[in-house]
Amino acid sequence: MTDLLPALPQRHAESHKGDFGSALLIGGGRGMAGAVALASIASLRSGAGRVTAATPAGSQAVVASFEPSLMTCGLPDDARGFFAATATEKILTVAAPMSAAAIGTGLGRNPILTELVVRLSCELPIPMVIDADALHALAESGDQNRILPSAAAGRVLTPHAGEWARLIGSTASTGKRCEATARSWSATHRVILVLKGHQTLVTNGRECYYNTTGNAGMATAGSGDVLTGVITGLLAQGMSTWNAARLGVYLHGLAGDLAAEKKGKASLIASDLLTTLPIAIRQHQGET
Repeated sequence: MTDLLPALPQRHAESHKGDFGSALLIGGGRGMAGAVALASIASLRSGAGRVTAATPAGSQAVVASFEPSLMTCGLPDDARGFFAATATEKILTVAAPMSAAAIGTGLGRNPILTELVVRLSCELPIPMVIDADALHALAESGDQNRILPSAAAGRVLTPHAGEWARLIGSTASTGKRCEATARSWSATHRVILVLKGHQTLVTNGRECYYNTTGNAGMATAGSGDVLTGVITGLLAQGMSTWNAARLGVYLHGLAGDLAAEKKGKASLIASDLLTTLPIAIRQHQGET
C-alpha cells in the first residue's frame, strides 16, 4: 500500500527553508492553546519550512512556550479570549504570503467565529485544512453548499463521525461507513474529505483511499489536531490536497502505531505522536 503513496519532497544540499513552504495554523482560543500548538509542531515535524500559529493575543505567549521553532502572531481577541471580529481582516493579511493554512484547532464557537470561518473558507487563496470547531462553524452557517464549491483554493475537511453528521444533516452514514455518500458529497462540494475513524476514508469524489495504519490508542484528545498539522505541513511543501491528505493520514496512523508500541494504547497521548512522527516519515521514505 505504501508504494501507492507519494514521498515527501526531496531535500537537496542547497535547500533553504523557503523551499519547503510556510504554514499558518489558526486557532488556540483561551483554554485551548495546546490544540493549535500540537497542530503547529506537527506541521514543522512534517517538513514545512516555516510555521506560524495565529492565535488570539491572550494565547500567544502560551503557544510560543511550547516550541521555540514556532512563529506566533497574536491577533485581536474579545473578553472571553477568542478572536474578535476585527481579527478576520488581519488573518487574511497574515495569510497572504503563506503556502497553506489550517483553521479550527482550539478555535472556539460563537457567531463571530462562524463568520470568520465562512470568510476564510471562501476567500483564502491557498490550500486549507478545515477541522474541529471550523467544521462546526460551517455546519452552523447552513451555507456550506455555497461556500465550499466556490472556495478560492483547495480545501481538505477532516470530520469525525459526529462532525460529518452535522455537515450532511444526517446520521445515516455515520454508523456503517457509506462510501457512496462520502464520494458524492466530496464531488459536489469540490473538497478532499477525510472521514476519521478506524480505517479512515479519504476521497476526492472520484477515488477512495482507506488508511491501514493507526490504532485505538489514538482515540485521545489532540490526536486530530496533530493530523491537521501533518496535512497542512505537507500542503505547505507543495503537495496536492489529494496527496497530502492520503499521506498525512498514513503517517499520522503510523506514528500512532509506533507510539503505541512504546507507551501502550491506554497511555498514549497526542504529544507522543510528535515524537514518533519523524520515525514514521523515515520509515516511509525508506531511511530506516
